[in-house]
Amino acid sequence: MPHDHAHIDPEAGDRKVGIAIAANLILTAAQLLGGIIAGSLALIADALHNFSDVASLVIAFGARKIARRPADARMTFGYRRVEVVAALINYTTLIVIGIYLIYEGGMRFIDPPQVKGWWVVWLGTIALIVDTATAVLTYSMQKDSVNIRALFVHNLSDALASVAVIVGGVLILLYDIRWVDPAITIGIALYILYLAFTEIGGTIHTLMLGSPPEVETDAVIDAVAGVDGVADVHHAHFWQMQEHESALDTHVVIEEGRWEDVEQIKAAIKRVLAERFDIHHSTLEFEKSACMHAGAALYGHG
Repeated sequence: MPHDHAHIDPEAGDRKVGIAIAANLILTAAQLLGGIIAGSLALIADALHNFSDVASLVIAFGARKIARRPADARMTFGYRRVEVVAALINYTTLIVIGIYLIYEGGMRFIDPPQVKGWWVVWLGTIALIVDTATAVLTYSMQKDSVNIRALFVHNLSDALASVAVIVGGVLILLYDIRWVDPAITIGIALYILYLAFTEIGGTIHTLMLGSPPEVETDAVIDAVAGVDGVADVHHAHFWQMQEHESALDTHVVIEEGRWEDVEQIKAAIKRVLAERFDIHHSTLEFEKSACMHAGAALYGHG
């Protein structure tokens, strides 16, 4: 079915990402320094997470710029898929950081250090403000780009992690519960891993040339086969040229005696694909029924 997407002005989007980069870079330095002074692994964990956001923002910023290049002889499909690659890098980074933080948190459980609670509370509060602001900046763009959605997931997890850090600082101040710091660190790490593994599957699916998730491939095949003059459809390939642009490559067998109508049949097929399934890029190879591939598979080249 057709899908509508609100497009953000590219320059305005670049400015938002640029502001987010500057804010998160300052926050990362403040949290890292504060975490070392306060002796808080949770604060350092949040700083590392924010640093991964800075790297993610830089990657996303570069990917947005590259993606706007027109197709050329070297990249005939254009450069838009670089945003999907950027998203994969960002999600993979999240997974690595999550695993590292679980390890460090486990080590801290053995000998919980003294933690300066006020440092944790104040820096956690500043982080929450910056993370929330960054999430707001990227929210309007994330629906239209898997690359920016990866950033939004980063920012959202950061904001929730900052809340956990603040709660941990308060508990340390009130009750001197030192083990709460590594416990929160592990909690943050588990949440990071949950978000990353939840989102990375779709990115890998796109890079593996998987069928667009919003397209019912069997329904598309039935619709094409139902066009007047079509005898059979086989060797169908569905994929996403980019996140919101589906494509179809297939063989279409024309009924006996209808070869002279092939242009009208092609136009009818393309109209059905565009109007009913929002597929505007299709490559159709036509075969006469007397010369059709015997035993051809519906999908793939079998």
